[in-house]
Parts: sequence; structure tokens; C-alpha cells
Amino acid sequence: MPRLATLALATGAAVLARRALRRRIAASPLWPLPALEEPVSGRPRPRALRLRVARHERVAEGVVRLRLEGAGLPPWQPGAHLDLVLPSGLVRQYSLCGDPGDSSAYTVATRLIGAEQGGRGGSREVHEGLREGDEVTVRGPRNRFPLTDAPSYVFVAGGIGITPILPMLRAVQASGKPWRLLYGGRSRASMPFLEEVGRLGGARPGRVTVVAQNEDGLPDPAAFLSGTPEGTAVYVCGPEALMDAVGTALPAGCSLHLERFTPRASSGGDAAFEVELRRSNRTVAVAADGTVLAAVRAELPDTAYSCEQGFCGTCRQRVLEGEVDHRDELLTDAERAGSMLICVSRARGGRLVLDL
Repeated sequence: MPRLATLALATGAAVLARRALRRRIAASPLWPLPALEEPVSGRPRPRALRLRVARHERVAEGVVRLRLEGAGLPPWQPGAHLDLVLPSGLVRQYSLCGDPGDSSAYTVATRLIGAEQGGRGGSREVHEGLREGDEVTVRGPRNRFPLTDAPSYVFVAGGIGITPILPMLRAVQASGKPWRLLYGGRSRASMPFLEEVGRLGGARPGRVTVVAQNEDGLPDPAAFLSGTPEGTAVYVCGPEALMDAVGTALPAGCSLHLERFTPRASSGGDAAFEVELRRSNRTVAVAADGTVLAAVRAELPDTAYSCEQGFCGTCRQRVLEGEVDHRDELLTDAERAGSMLICVSRARGGRLVLDL
């Protein structure tokens, strides 16, 4: 048989074999294997979805809302968030503020944060770079701020912190349980969803308290929480100072639930430590005022990262040895048992070993 014909037959047989293998894999009850879904140091990320920006609209001064449409989207509950992978590659985390019953779209809202306020470009890309009709990648939903069952509720929101709380208000209102909201912001013009919040509050006096700083000064959580009955679930999302004030004033017998949109402030007193990169056969030193991410990238510059604030999960790595001082706002307790976000978390001791 001519050589070319033999080669063609062999190539065709190989193609058929690969197709048969793919069919067997697809039919397997083990498919898809979690380890094949965008692994980070051997651990899976949530499956990514491609969604279309169906609506991009300004809903308050400096705030835009995105409606991201798809089909048969994974369900979510109040308090959940998405990882939004922007066209630039930046990954940012946004709370879902739409209707959990709508499986055709996810809705998020974000405030524009300039560089002078510590912004790193993600919100500006959402505001100025995205257009209706664009496609974006999202991961999730995930929920580290779930709405628990309680006899009554108090909600405290600061500015864009209203986004995870809004679906909670709708759910609690539908349940018929008593609730109150303290909603503060720089000005009424900068506070998104004021109209809907007002409608949910209805004509019941004292259910919704709106405090605009340019009119009324800063909100007083202690006064608002005074007289809150035992067993009330208190949900707070906003600046660190607001959450600290609520925590200090929390009435006895009430439970506190927090959602941060800025990193936790360091308490100081951090110590230097070493990190062994097991697969690379290297050891790096992390200074008391440095991060594991910076030390690792000095040796392995291709190590992935994005937000550098413990929110997006891009820098998540598997921990082989050592105790971790977790400072992120993303990982569940189960995930923290074997991994860490190296942009913010540190060693609780002198040494860590990573699968890097």
C-alpha cells in the first residue's frame, strides 16, 4: 500500500479513536470531573458562564446596574454574589440584587471608585468600558452572607451596601416577618434603589430610615438599634466604621451578620514568615508588612491575581502544610481547610507550604 494511503488510514483511525474516547467520557457518570474546571493549584473554581450585557443603566449618582442575560442560570439566594471577569481580565465581585426567581438573568450594581479612593480600575471598566450587547464571563453564584431564619430582622446599609440587602428585604417582606432598615449615604442622589426601598417600607412609620450625610450627618446605629428585641438577626453591609458601630451597639441576644466591600483593616503586629513553594522547590520570605502574593510573584511572576483584596479568588492556592490566618471575604469554612487567598491571608506561625 502506498505510504500516503497508509498514513491517511492511520490518521483516520486515530481520529475515530479520539472521538470514541470523547463519547465514553461524556457518557460517564463522573463527567465533568471537577479537577478539569479551571483548576487553581489543583482545586476547582466554579464553572464559568458567558452572559450578555442586556442592560447597562445609571441608577444613582456614580452607580450603574447591569442586567446579564443567559438561559437556565444556576439558582441563588439573597446575599449571594458573582465573580465578574471583565474583558481586561480583571476579576471583581458584585452582590446580586435582582430577583432570585428569574433564571434568565443576573443583576448587579456597582459604584465608580476612582484611584484617589483606592480603586484599581475594575469599577471604571464596568462604568466606561462595558456596553449593552457585550459578553462577559461570570463565575458563581456563591453565598457567604445568607439570610437565616429569625423572628425579626434589622438591616443596616451604607451606600452601595444596599445591593446584597435589597433581595433580603423583598424576601422578608414576602414572609410577613417584621423588619426595619437603616440606609445611609453621602446624599440621596448617590443612594441607589431609594424608590424601591421606600415602596417596600410602605406607609409603616419607622420601618425605613434614610440618612443622607449632606442633610442629616452620619447615621446613629446605637439609637436605631435601641429597643431591638432579643432573637433579631442584624444584617450589615457598608464601610468598616459603620459595621464596627453596629457591632458595638448590638443588643444582647441578637445575631450579627456582616458583608464587607472593602478589606478588613490590619490590626498591626504582623510577623515575617517563610513560604515553601513545593512544586517549584523554592522558599520565599514574606516580610511583616508584605504579602504572600508579592513574595511568590517575585519568584513566579506568572502567578495569577486580580483584586489583591481577598474578594475575587483569582490568587487562591492549595495549602499543603501550616496554619493559615485567613483574612479573605470569599472562601467558605470548608474551602479554608485546604486553601488560602495569598493576596491577603498570612501564616499563623513561622511557615507555610503551598502547592506551587
